[in-house]
Formats: sequence, C-alpha cells, structure tokens
Amino acid sequence: MPTHRLHHIPRPENPIADAELFFHRMNARRSVRRFSDEAVPEALIQSIVATAGTAPSGANKQPWRFVAVQDALTKSNIREAAEIEERAFYNGRASEDWLEDLAPIGTDDKKPFLEEAPWLIVVLKRMRDDRSDRLSEKVYYVNESVGIATGLLLAAAQQAGLATLTHTPSPMGFLNKCLMADEHERPFVLIPIGWPHPEATVPVQSRKSIDDILTIL
Repeated sequence: MPTHRLHHIPRPENPIADAELFFHRMNARRSVRRFSDEAVPEALIQSIVATAGTAPSGANKQPWRFVAVQDALTKSNIREAAEIEERAFYNGRASEDWLEDLAPIGTDDKKPFLEEAPWLIVVLKRMRDDRSDRLSEKVYYVNESVGIATGLLLAAAQQAGLATLTHTPSPMGFLNKCLMADEHERPFVLIPIGWPHPEATVPVQSRKSIDDILTIL
C-alpha cells in the first residue's frame, strides 16, 4: 500500500492547557430533550458529520452512513414508530431495575423532541463494504468503529454550541423503513440535534472523578 509522510497538527505551546480547555467544553455537554425551533444551517450539519467521518475504523472500512433528517413528515413518522417501541419498553419490556435507574432522569414513552429538533441524525452501521474499489465486502470491528465516529460527532456538535441527545429505542428496525435504508445497514443510534431551547432543563447529575476512571500503572 502506498504511504505518505504524516501531516500532523503543530504541537500547541501548552498542550495541557489546550486539553483542559477541550475537557471543560466537553464536560458541559448534556443530553437535551427540549430544542429551539431556530434553524440550524445544513452546512453546519455537514461539517459535524465530516468530523465524524474522520474516525478510525477496522481495516479502514469506514462502516458508517449518516442520514440527516429535516423533513417534517419523516420526523413525524420516526416519532410515531419510536413511541410504539417506547410504550412497549416502559410497559413491560424493561426490567424493574432498568426503570428504577431511569426514574431520576424523568424519561417516559413520549418523545416530542423527535419532531421539535430541527435535525435528526440517524447513524447507520454498514454490515457490508460495497465500494467498488475494495478487495473484500467484509467489515471489521463495526460497533467499535461506528461508536468512535458517533463520539466524534457528539464532540463536534458540542464544539459548535449545538445540543444533542443519544436516543436508542429498541428495537430500531423501524428506521430502516422510514429511511429506506439498504438491507445491509443497521441503525446504531438516533441523534436529535439543534440549538437548546432557552427554557431547557436537565437533571442534576455528576460524573465519575478522574480517580474513578483512570488507573496508571
């Protein structure tokens, strides 16, 4: 395989300070369930998805596709189908422990944000590489690869001042029908995205400390 010299970003004068600044930006990210109706430019959505597309992936297969939905009817159809699955979840599919863990967040089977958010980004994982220039149709480490790409998407949205929510109704097969996705594509996560509503609230929660999540040997 041909190679070229790495074009790396210049080392910042104070990398620790830069990393701390980025941490504080990301630490302010919260899952938002109430969005403003203010428009979000398509160019901004394209930039955020382009950032997601820089993620590393198994054998560089890039097994993802992002569908950005702004059409009101499509969003309405997605909400209707999602709430069917959510009602089943809250009325019997979820365990008591799961429901107890969700109680402090205050979620239920009503998902108005699926219509209120100016955009829905559906992340699809592709279970087959059908590009004509590839030697094999196989894909590798799909969940890991798409998970990293989704994380970069959320970070890019936060950097731009947008609010997001990772919504995962289960099962999500209805999205294939709503989006006319290919048969080898599987929904990974549904992300409402937009400017936060001026009166949006979020639960009071804390994150684990660095001592709880980092082990240095």
